[in-house]
Amino acid sequence: MRTARAPLATAATTVTAAAAALAAIVGLTGCGGASQAADPAQPAARHFEGLPFVGVLFADGEHHCTASVVDSPKGNVLVTAAHCVHFQDDDENDEGEDDGKDSADGEKPGPITGDLQFAPRFSGAGEGTFPYGKWKVSGIHVPKAWRDEDSDRGDYAFLTVEPDARGRSVQEVVGAATPDFSSGPRRHVTVVGYPNEAYNPDNDPITCTTDTERDEDQPYMMQMRCGGFYDGTSGGPWLADHHGAGRPGRLIGVLSGGDTDAESTAVLFDGQARELYERVAGGAAKSS
Repeated sequence: MRTARAPLATAATTVTAAAAALAAIVGLTGCGGASQAADPAQPAARHFEGLPFVGVLFADGEHHCTASVVDSPKGNVLVTAAHCVHFQDDDENDEGEDDGKDSADGEKPGPITGDLQFAPRFSGAGEGTFPYGKWKVSGIHVPKAWRDEDSDRGDYAFLTVEPDARGRSVQEVVGAATPDFSSGPRRHVTVVGYPNEAYNPDNDPITCTTDTERDEDQPYMMQMRCGGFYDGTSGGPWLADHHGAGRPGRLIGVLSGGDTDAESTAVLFDGQARELYERVAGGAAKSS
């Protein structure tokens, strides 16, 4: 799966600058690891048709992480994992040596550069299909804990996207989940993600519905056990009270990391997440 500070299972070495930067960030934090034998008593993710408000992030034509639309006054806000879109200071290899991690190739701390886009409900082998098109990311916003303190407790990011050619917001077109900044760590959730092509050649989304609990090693995180969440699923939404596309539910966190494809963690959204969200969104969620 995506062990924090672990290498990607398959490094992206032939993509352009922005895509390489995105691949490096994903590999350095929470998006690399090995699978283990499945526990027959443990749930496993299944492929499904996807949700309109969940999709993938593309950097110069290459997709690596999952993102979703979160309800906002202007309908233009996404949420994903911070490590998918923003370098930390320790993402750089200062010694210039192979330290067992995918190199950031000298990238400076800060947001990735290049053409970053969001593709809702993307799927399909090869170039894939884009039922709702691509939406240009116009802003990347991460918490201080991630930007200044290099702390995994800030591993979430809110993004803004531009309207489409008809002037519509992404939320108008695909819907959104309601952000929840007061949830406890024990919830019944549905988690959605897009494993990368090494594990998922048809680029189909996966889903798993299971129970969460507090991560005792990192009490600001919650964890779940469900097999199949390989590289690429980082940033996927953890949805409580979810009942299909028509009732998206409440988004309480996004997938951050884990020790294997069957053990995943997410930072539980709290007051600091609310402050960042409201600053980016320009106010509280319409449906909160």
